Amino acid sequence: MQKVTEQVFYVGVNDKTLDLFEGQYEIPNGVSYNSYIIMDEKIAIMDMVDKRAAKDWFENVQEVLGEKQPDYLIISHLEPDHSANLSEVLERYPNIQIVSNEKLFAMLPQFFDVDITARKVAVKEGDTLSLGKHELHFVMAPMVHWPEVMVTYDSTDKILFSADGFGKFGALDVEEDWACEARRYYFNIVGKYGMPVQTLLKKASTLDIQIICPLHGPILSENLDYYIGKYQTWSSYEPEDKGVFIAYASMHGNTKQAALKLADMLKEKGTLNVAVADLAREDMAECIEDAFRYDRLVVACPTYDGGIMPVMQDFIYHLKLKMYQKRTVGIIENGSWAPMAAKIMREQFETMKDVTVLEEVVTIRSCVKESDEAKITALANRLC
Repeated sequence: MQKVTEQVFYVGVNDKTLDLFEGQYEIPNGVSYNSYIIMDEKIAIMDMVDKRAAKDWFENVQEVLGEKQPDYLIISHLEPDHSANLSEVLERYPNIQIVSNEKLFAMLPQFFDVDITARKVAVKEGDTLSLGKHELHFVMAPMVHWPEVMVTYDSTDKILFSADGFGKFGALDVEEDWACEARRYYFNIVGKYGMPVQTLLKKASTLDIQIICPLHGPILSENLDYYIGKYQTWSSYEPEDKGVFIAYASMHGNTKQAALKLADMLKEKGTLNVAVADLAREDMAECIEDAFRYDRLVVACPTYDGGIMPVMQDFIYHLKLKMYQKRTVGIIENGSWAPMAAKIMREQFETMKDVTVLEEVVTIRSCVKESDEAKITALANRLC
């Protein structure tokens, strides 16, 4: 049993058996499904967990409740990793009331064949719910990152129950840097919805928040300006660090050679942050994270079947999907008889908001030769 405050308890569960979050994102250190209970005159359970963790979650809930019965189940987000236990909750606690907003209630029948008509408590922006000592304030957060999302503020303990906001990959018993996995989580899960996140941050700025309780990742209770600052930067699509991320796809190693030469030149010129990734071998979610982290990007790719290699096409597709913007992009292409990669990549980046594509394109003809180094040097100079 973990206490958040005197009357607020953590009842979440770690899951290290899941290999892919949302069926696509690698989570080598697992993930946590967070849930909380507020023990007051009225008792509120704050969200649930994935069906994979149901047994452990009910045990945690029972340990906190003891002989008492919960009065409310507050659902902030209907995604199955936070709501899968609803049917069993209704069976176990026949008098419990379900608190959420009308958008969530409208979507609920898509996931559950249950009748909650007599148990439904619909709330909207600015509504409050008194548990006794604790007063809960409801703040709507549509499209962060589903349309029914809301967050809850406990004005007594000054806790923001932030739904998927401020979440990260990784189980809670794993020691790792928060920013790295929170950044990968943010840009791949929430990244498209920067404007709704900004709207929520503006609402949150009016609250006296001392603790943030997300649905994934650790409870945040110290240095909150740091975490909120990261979200301000990420959701406004501003670069987090000055640096160059070089993402390459290479058929026979020649495009890779050009990419690594550029990386070496940039380091020699004093560019402190230079990251390089082989798109065919490295986690795509990590690559998206690095593309958003730095203010400059270089894409290096050979022409393939008259287009570009599928992994590069996928990378650029993900960037566009996640609203990539406010960056400078350099291009390296390779082509043995009809180079087309630069043209295709340029056209795709030019459709993105506030992306500057450099004119200094490096075109390699099959193998990297001494004569190519001047072109790579010119690109390095423009990137510095």
